[in-house]
Amino acid sequence: MKIKINWGTGIVIAMVLFMTFILQFLYRSFDAKNSHDLVSEDYYKDELYYQQEIDKMNNASKLEQNLILKHVKEGFLITFPKDMDATKITGTAYFQRPSSKSLDFQQEVVSLTNSKLLINHTNLVSGKWKVKIDWKYNDEEFMLKETVFY
Repeated sequence: MKIKINWGTGIVIAMVLFMTFILQFLYRSFDAKNSHDLVSEDYYKDELYYQQEIDKMNNASKLEQNLILKHVKEGFLITFPKDMDATKITGTAYFQRPSSKSLDFQQEVVSLTNSKLLINHTNLVSGKWKVKIDWKYNDEEFMLKETVFY
């Protein structure tokens, strides 16, 4: 027995196959196993302070020597400018992992020794990190944003 399929039936079969492909793609992408984290929970509120961040980054770019970020055996070393008194530097270092919000953390910049801050390697997983260091020295605010690979 020979089955004959005319062009109308072929189009319907092609459409059904295409719709099945699209639906299974949507089902897999919105599965509960996949997390879809926002960069920030308060995205719109953060946008209001964006100009302040730009001003802080401009202040940092005017320094003779900016921060130095370096991968060392013990972890991640942040070196502040040598012309700044280390005891007067305060702030926060934010580490954001784009692939997983659960790995994000922050470290306070307090009581520095010789203008260096060491982030222990136990907090860091190898891969891409977005680093934002927000610090204050003599009532002047600075910020550095960089993407690093650990």
